[in-house]
Amino acid sequence: MEYRAIRDPLWKHIYLPEELAATLTTPDFVRLSRIRQLGPAELVYPGAVHTRAGHSLGVYEIARRILERLEQRGADQWITATGRISWYAAALFHDIGHFPYTHSLKELPLEEHEVLSGRIVLGDDIARCIAKAGGDPHQVAAIIDTTIPTTDPQTLFYRRLLSGVLDPDKLDYLNRDAYYCGVPYGIQDTEFTLDQLQPHKERGIMLDSAAILSVENLLFSKYLMYRSVYWHRQVRIATAMMKKALYAALSKNLVAPEELYQQDDQGIHHLLQAIPQGGFPEIILAQGVAERQLYKVVTEIKFDSENPFHRQLESLQRRHQAEEELAESLAVPATHVLIDIPERISFESDLWICDEELPFSQSSTVFSSQTVAAFTGSLRKIRVAVREPRSHENIYKIIARFFELNYNESNSIC
Repeated sequence: MEYRAIRDPLWKHIYLPEELAATLTTPDFVRLSRIRQLGPAELVYPGAVHTRAGHSLGVYEIARRILERLEQRGADQWITATGRISWYAAALFHDIGHFPYTHSLKELPLEEHEVLSGRIVLGDDIARCIAKAGGDPHQVAAIIDTTIPTTDPQTLFYRRLLSGVLDPDKLDYLNRDAYYCGVPYGIQDTEFTLDQLQPHKERGIMLDSAAILSVENLLFSKYLMYRSVYWHRQVRIATAMMKKALYAALSKNLVAPEELYQQDDQGIHHLLQAIPQGGFPEIILAQGVAERQLYKVVTEIKFDSENPFHRQLESLQRRHQAEEELAESLAVPATHVLIDIPERISFESDLWICDEELPFSQSSTVFSSQTVAAFTGSLRKIRVAVREPRSHENIYKIIARFFELNYNESNSIC
């Protein structure tokens, strides 16, 4: 098999089978080169202009190294030549159906990007290249899209490798995002981590307790990257502005979900700009992002899972309704008010620790349930932002009163 060498700032030479390298010029993969991995994070970190295409190549490289290590330690007993190429292809194409603006659009009524990715790899161009390389396009789709039914043990093994605590996706994006943002928080000792992996046909991978620090480092890095980069207040507001504009366009049937699936960073703006503005005042939100005129955060509230109103705001529809109610209280248009709340994230891990015969979360790690809860609790903040904040304290009093009244009302209903 012939390989093409591709230079990468993180992993240096990436050797891609020539048949898979042929897919890099297909329209679906080229689109990834027009989608920034971190969406609007460049507003805060100017170097964060790396793309989904670069990340996809990095995930392929880490996936190749992982399988190489696991085969050396016994996984070769159930790994086939076809399965190996299918695994490589699944890593390379795991994000090929991804939307622009990172994961911020997941709340919208759209299909999951994994489902779209699975569908794309079965298209003629990419499926033909996968088969020519010796892989099975249907197995590739089933590895990526877990909604596809399968009982094949090898496919299930690859699924666990692709989605887990020490998966190739995290090992690439934490390192890559930290590199391009110019921060040290996401850097991993990747080679050490890979050297600790042990294969298990049903569990995917396992570790000895000596390697617990690898998982701890990754989880703490993930926390720091969320705190400093992914959920930076300006990044959150920019993505929330785009989300609100797109939610309005979808709700008003001005845009169909299918029109969003193949967009890149610029295409999504062009799509919204093409809507007649008479019935689409929310266009000012997308324009604000494009022109770097972000709404200003006027209030931050720690998310309280015991607060029924806070829990209600996790619903995009209820959040939109709350924005309208708050805008009325502030005597401003509803398009001028934004409520942002980060999605739920997890720092839990069921990775098996062999010598302790326990899952990671119950092992001798410092990542106890209390620590994990503290991490999550410190990250999630409800933010209220407005287009043109007033210069006096009255706005803060109105917002505080609004949250207090809704809490009391929600609590009485409960």
